[in-house]
Order: sequence, then C-alpha cells, then structure tokens
Amino acid sequence: MALVERIPALLRERTFRRYWTGQTISLAGDQISLMAIPLAAVLVLGADAAAMGWLKAAELLPALLLNLPLGAWADRQTSRRRAMIAADLGRAALVLTLPVAYMLDALTLTQLYVVAFGIGGLTVLFDVCNATLFVALVPTERYVQANSLVNGSRSTAWLAGPGIGGLLVQFLTAPFALVADALTYLVSAGYLARIKPVEAPPAPVAKGHFTEGLRWLFREPSMRALFAASGTVQFFNYMFHTLFVLYVTSELGISAGLLGLILGAGAVGGLLGAVVSGAVVRRIGIGGSLVTGFLGFTLPLLLVPLADGPLPLVVLVMFVAEFLSCVGVMIVDVAAGSFQMALIPDAVRARVMGAFRTLNHGFRPIGALVGGLLGTAIGLRPTLWIATAGAVLAVLWVLPSPLARMRELPAREGESAPVG
Repeated sequence: MALVERIPALLRERTFRRYWTGQTISLAGDQISLMAIPLAAVLVLGADAAAMGWLKAAELLPALLLNLPLGAWADRQTSRRRAMIAADLGRAALVLTLPVAYMLDALTLTQLYVVAFGIGGLTVLFDVCNATLFVALVPTERYVQANSLVNGSRSTAWLAGPGIGGLLVQFLTAPFALVADALTYLVSAGYLARIKPVEAPPAPVAKGHFTEGLRWLFREPSMRALFAASGTVQFFNYMFHTLFVLYVTSELGISAGLLGLILGAGAVGGLLGAVVSGAVVRRIGIGGSLVTGFLGFTLPLLLVPLADGPLPLVVLVMFVAEFLSCVGVMIVDVAAGSFQMALIPDAVRARVMGAFRTLNHGFRPIGALVGGLLGTAIGLRPTLWIATAGAVLAVLWVLPSPLARMRELPAREGESAPVG
C-alpha cells in the first residue's frame, strides 16, 4: 500500500499511464536513431564533414518548414490521436528501410537524407497533435505533474539512450541497431491505439485559418514574452553549442570519453530537474519558476568560458555547469509547457504551437551560423562569453511581463476529466 501511494496519481490512471508509457519508450528510441543514423553514415558509407552537414540539415529542416502547415492541418482534424498513430507507423516504416537496404547492399547517403527528413516531418506531425491530445488526457491542475513525468522520461532517455544506442551499434552494426528504434515506434502506436480520450472538436474552416496561430501568439502578452525569451535562448544557445565540442576538446584538452561523462552529468541534472520542478512550481508559482528556470539554465553556462587551470579543475567546472544548467532547463520546460497547455485555446492549439516552434527553430541555424563566424573572427572563448552572457539576458523579456507575476496556471473553460 505504501508503495502504491508513492506512485504519482496520474500514473495510477490507466489512460494517462498508457500514454506516458508509449511516450517514454518512443523517446528512448529517438536517442537510438540519433546515434545510429549518423554512425551509419560515417561507418558504413564513409560520410565526410559536408555529408554530415547535409544529414543534419535534413534532420532539422522539417521543424522549420512544416510546423506551421501541419499545425493548421491538425487543428481541423477530429482525431489527432489517429494522426499520431499514423506518424508512429510511418516513422517505423522509414527506419526499417535502412537495414533492408543495407542487407541488399543498396544503402546510400541519399536514402539517409530522405529518411532523416521523413522522420523529422512525421515527428513534427506527432508533436503538434500531441499538444491537443495532452489536454484531453490531463486536467489543468495536473499539468505540472504530467509535464514533470514526460520530461523525466525525456531526461532518462538522454541519460540511457546514447549508451544503449552505442552498444546496439557495436554488437549489431548501425543499420540493424535501427530495428530497435522501429520497434519503439510500433510500441508507441500500440499504446496510443489503446486510449480513447475525448478530444477537442476540429476548428471551423474560416478565412485566415493558416495564420491564426501566428496572430494569436503575437496578440497574447504572456505568450509573446515567453516566445521572445525562448527565441533569445535558442539563438545564443546554438551559438554556444556550435563551438562547445571544439572548444572543450581543442582548448581545454578534454578527451571524448570525459566529454561523454560531462554530458551524462547534464542528463542526470535534467532528471533531477524534472523530479523537483513540481515542488518548485508549487513553492514559487508558475512565473517565479520560469524566471528561476531561465536563470538556472543560462547562468551556469558562464562557467564554460570561465574554466581554466589544471585539467581536474576544468573537468569539475564542466560537470557543475552541465549538471546545473540541465536542472534549470527542465524547470523551464515543465513550467512553460504547463503554462502553454493551460493558456492556449483548444481551437487554435496546434496552430499556435506550430507557429511557436517554427519561429523558435528559425533562430537555431542563425545562431549556429553567427557562432561559427564569430568563433573564426574573434576566437572560441570570446564567442562563448558572448553566447552565454546573451542567453542570460533572455530573462529580461519575462521580468516586465504579466507572466513573471503569475502564480497559478490560467483556468481552462469546458474542461472534461480524462477517460480511464
């Protein structure tokens, strides 16, 4: 009995438990593909730096190009859950083409690009539909707990996925390791097929349907502030990550193995952040949690360009920076995700989330490009100072907005209990 009482209330509800289990397994599979597809390009096809750049572009472009149109499409559907099942089945089929082509000695870089783009597009479809399915499953007062559980699964996948993916690649070869990823998508589809929540009705066909998400996003002051802060962080964070590996390996002398452990510390921090985020929101409110999370995410990264001295000290500083930053980012993700779910009306939910993600993803390649140019012009460490300090300033968008003073989540109208 005591053990049952320690299980989060949402996980004692059959419908949400099935949804969360499918999400958890699928997130673990995503980490396998993030490891196995690039390794297939390098180890099997001998891809060079240019080819890897094209592969990364194929992976990122769908988020930039498809969030807006697929969000508009999703808001007009009667069952987003069925679209998510179709997306899972499509991703499984795409992934399975790689080991089949490898067995037939027909695997090419072009196929990898097409598969990466296709998986990215279906992932966008899954995510914009998921925003609507989530609110059909979870009452407003449990948004924070639900987001904590999902983000905890994400952090666990970050922690365990690369290691599992590496082992699968080592023992099965990269193409055959992707069979495990395909199976995770099939399991996710199976769990989604076993729930039947009452979803919001489709949005009516009206003039301006495609752009309504953008207009709503810029009209709402709290969402506008959150978007500006998130976009600022995305821009400067991609400046940072473009140079981070090069900086720590070439200037700080950290080996690839140590870097892997440092990134693992970040995953542990993310898991801790997901665990404590609910308590943080209850203690200081949704606005205070966002401010705390933005600062907790960005301030520790100032330690990266600051790091200097003996290698053990540098490694310790890197561990602290990654660990604390990932605690902060999970608090931001849980608080921001819960706020968005509560505030955005059902009728425009997928369109607003599609617009939000499109604009945010647009900052990523710009930040990466600026980081590369500045790193070449003024050096790695000065550019990292600019990137980390700029990211800290993102909180200035939130502080003067109504969002910073918000204690409770906005109330949603017409909410129905999840079907169990």
